[in-house]
Amino acid sequence: MWGAATSGYQVEGGAFADGKGASIWDTFTHLSGRIRHGDHGDVACNQYDRDQLAADLDLAAALGLHAYIFSVQWPRVQPDGRGRFNARGLGYYDAVVDGLCARGIAPALTLYHWELPQALQDRGGWMARDTVDRFVDYAAALHARLADRVPIWITQNEPYTSAWLGHGEGTHAPGLK
Repeated sequence: MWGAATSGYQVEGGAFADGKGASIWDTFTHLSGRIRHGDHGDVACNQYDRDQLAADLDLAAALGLHAYIFSVQWPRVQPDGRGRFNARGLGYYDAVVDGLCARGIAPALTLYHWELPQALQDRGGWMARDTVDRFVDYAAALHARLADRVPIWITQNEPYTSAWLGHGEGTHAPGLK
């Protein structure tokens, strides 16, 4: 299957648009000295803008892609990582999925591409058992919303990278050693 992949933080931008909460990457990239040149994903490729999303999906179709892997930014759909879901954030991912389907491209959804809500990190992050329970709630809600149109589901992108670089070396978010 010919395809391409992105992560929400790397392409969406709209760092705090429409009620999105902070992710560990939003926090990490704004800490002095963590990222070369102080770069961050606040704007990224600006795909959160609906016109840019359509243009990017048209480009994917023009490339002849059969599949497109994208990640949902957990704090965009559930700002605090628990409790209420953000209708505008969910609507954005509806637009991504519908746009891909309309262009004959199979959506492949990654549930976790290192975009843990900062609010959960503040409560212990992945070292707190409650975070696993919150992830189950988040995954179930996304599945209920998008499973009718998303044929491919990926639990986590590069778990080694998230675990070791984020929680061992500290060179990725959340920067723990």
